[in-house]
Amino acid sequence: MPIIKHDIFINAPIHICFDLARNVDVHTETTRKTKERAIDGVTTGLMENGDTVTWEATHLGVRQKLTAQIIEMEKPYRFTDVMVKGAFHSFTHTHEFIESGAGTIMKDTFTYTSPFGIVGVMADRLFLESYLQNFIAQRARELKRIAEKK
Repeated sequence: MPIIKHDIFINAPIHICFDLARNVDVHTETTRKTKERAIDGVTTGLMENGDTVTWEATHLGVRQKLTAQIIEMEKPYRFTDVMVKGAFHSFTHTHEFIESGAGTIMKDTFTYTSPFGIVGVMADRLFLESYLQNFIAQRARELKRIAEKK
């Protein structure tokens, strides 16, 4: 089971970073390359504990849908979402926010299990884990860009 960790310093207050990270509209903006859009559940604005959203996006050339639910939220320090339906066997994504001087450290921890047993494990090693690392890092850089403009 791969675990992807990514930390980034954002020169913005913790509450701004926290709210941007759980904002559906901002998520859509920060994932333009994969053409993500919310098509069911919470489709605009801030997500809260217990909310679900179904995303439609193109990853690795394949158009797919994924439904995630926020299962834990401690404002403005952390929230966790899990896949309830989609291409993975499972995933858990924890978003943490730590005040640091005048800014915030945003920490992503993404744990997932690919489908298809040994074939999925091989896909992880060949390309999927690297792809997901880049996806999470790119989204964090975009969120940083937006937060630092506010």
